[in-house]
Amino acid sequence: MTKFKSQGFGNTFRNARKGFRLVLKSEMNIRVHIVIAFFVLILGYILNFSALEFCMLLFAIALVIVSEMLNTAIEFALDSIYHNRYSKMVGMAKDISAGAVMFASVISVVVGFILFGRHLI
Repeated sequence: MTKFKSQGFGNTFRNARKGFRLVLKSEMNIRVHIVIAFFVLILGYILNFSALEFCMLLFAIALVIVSEMLNTAIEFALDSIYHNRYSKMVGMAKDISAGAVMFASVISVVVGFILFGRHLI
């Protein structure tokens, strides 16, 4: 038994959409990632990518967007707990989560070079 009321299946999706809208409003980087992803997918369509290549592109895009969303959640949570005061440990945690986003972005760029290089060269 839990002290929290079960929110139901529909409310779960409503909360998830609310979270996605929140990150879109609050984070410029995720908007940049989404715009780039849109153009990458269009270019993949123009270059007649196979289903497997599209899946790899979608996975790379999802990796970056999910890592950006987790980074934002970590930053919001830590700022809330520490009331936006400086803490060396909070700074380290934020740097690590930002590093995860950078790593995901670099891997996605490498995947893009591999996939698009085959079609453009």
